[in-house]
Parts: sequence; C-alpha cells; structure tokens
Amino acid sequence: MNGVSVAVPAGRAEAGAGTWQHLRALYSRYGALAGYTIAALLAWIGWVGREQRNIHAEYGLGYALGILGGSLMLILLLYSFRKRVRWLVRFGHTRHWFRMHMVLGIIGPVLILYHCNFELGDLNSNVALYCTLLVAGSGVLGRYLYAGIHHGLYGSKTTLQEIVGVLERTVSAGHVGGLMQPVREELVALDRRVLAPSPGIIGSFIRYLGILWQTRRTYRRLLDRTRQAIMQKATTSAVVDQHAERLEATVSRYLHEHLNQVRQVARFNSFERLFFLWHLIHVPFFVMMILSGLFHVFAVHLY
Repeated sequence: MNGVSVAVPAGRAEAGAGTWQHLRALYSRYGALAGYTIAALLAWIGWVGREQRNIHAEYGLGYALGILGGSLMLILLLYSFRKRVRWLVRFGHTRHWFRMHMVLGIIGPVLILYHCNFELGDLNSNVALYCTLLVAGSGVLGRYLYAGIHHGLYGSKTTLQEIVGVLERTVSAGHVGGLMQPVREELVALDRRVLAPSPGIIGSFIRYLGILWQTRRTYRRLLDRTRQAIMQKATTSAVVDQHAERLEATVSRYLHEHLNQVRQVARFNSFERLFFLWHLIHVPFFVMMILSGLFHVFAVHLY
C-alpha cells in the first residue's frame, strides 16, 4: 500500500467544503439563538417539574450541581485575564475565549437554578442567585451590543474610521455620469449629520433611530429623482435611452450601499456608547456575584 495515493473526486471535495461552509454560516447566524432557546427550555422544564424532583441543595445531586455551576461562573474570570495578560496569547485567540465566556455564562446559571430547585433560600443564597441571574441577563444584552461594534461577533473591533473609509470609497466609485449630481448634496448633508459628535448616550440612540427612518425615506426619494433624470436625459441621448434600466439599477445599488454605510456609522456610535454604559453596570454585577457566591459557599460549609 506504500506509495499509493487515493484521489478524492473534485466534485465530492467541493460539495463537502460547500456543506461545511453552509453549516458554519448557519451556526454563525443562529447558533447563539439556538443556545438561548435550549437554555430557556431547560429552565422552563426545571420550573414546571420542581415539585416532582427530589433535589436538595445541601447534599447529593443538588450539591454537585451547585459546585459545578459556581465553578463555571468562576471560570468566567479567565476571559478577563486573557484580554489583559499577554502570555495567555499562546492559549488561543480571543474570539474562542469569548465564545467560551458566553457558553459558560449560560450553562452556569441553569445549573445553579437546578441546584436550588428553582426555590429561594436564606438571604445569602438569594443574593448569590439574584447576582448570578443579573450577570447572565446583562451578558445576553452585552453580547448583542458587542456584536454591534465588531465585524461579525468574534472579529476585530470596527473603528469609525474604517466605516467612514468604506463610505468615502462608495462615494468616489458611485459616479454615473452626471446623473448622481442632483443627489450628491443631500447625501453629503446626511453624511455630515451622522458623523457629527453624538449628543450623549440617549441622544446617540435617538439619532440612530432617526437615521434608520431618514435613510429609507431618502432612498425612495433620491431613486425617484434619479429615475426622472434618466427619463429626461433619455429624450436627448440615445445611449442613455438604450441603457436606462441598467443605469437605474446602478444608481439604486449605489444609493443602497451608501445609505447602508450611513446606518452602520450611526449604529456604531450608538452601540459604542451603550456598550460603555453596559460595561460599567455589568462589571459590578459580576464582582457582586463572585463575592456573594464565595460567601454563600463559606456560610454553607461553616454552619
């Protein structure tokens, strides 16, 4: 058998690669939603069947679930260490640590809910439980804010300059003769509005919502205006008359891409400020969870 190679048909290899890419795309788009759905389903099943289960937090399976869930929540600290300690770079890319941080941040609270059998206990255990649920809930919100200011979910952080650069390249590449001139001034005015300094966290979010509404109105209005310009030009130019549909499609694509970049800039400004505010709230919750959890373990074993 030595020296004998087996050739894999090119079509089969391409089909396998295409299937794998399709699965990765599905996971990237729906993986988090599927995970949250499973966690919610497990929580619902646990709540409905809490009276039929013989689980006690002080011993047996309930005790083991508490130790495991608490350990997973403690492991969440590793993500913060990975971002701040340079020598940890050798142990994997940040996106893998972030994925682990999200997964454990959902599994841990579910295990803790089963640990207490979805029932409240004494004061210190209740504080630990509430802090854990607050951290899990704020983590879900933070995940979407994080995604709003990054390329995808796990990519490098998008800077405002990168998005503006794409916007500027779209403008420079968007000339269709003189047909774009009637709408250029309105696009520039819209660009200046979205690039202006944001008026605080609430103001930036309100402006983002306004930009979403305005860009959609602007697209329809400017497309109608250029369509009329093409029709008028077609009466005096045989070339324009011959390629009118293609010109209209080009202008439509240009407007769509340009206004989409405007929305990205507005979203980046809004999400960046919201993410900063979220971080100020999430970190104290996390510290409270760790301290209350340690105190809970200490109190249980002491008394």
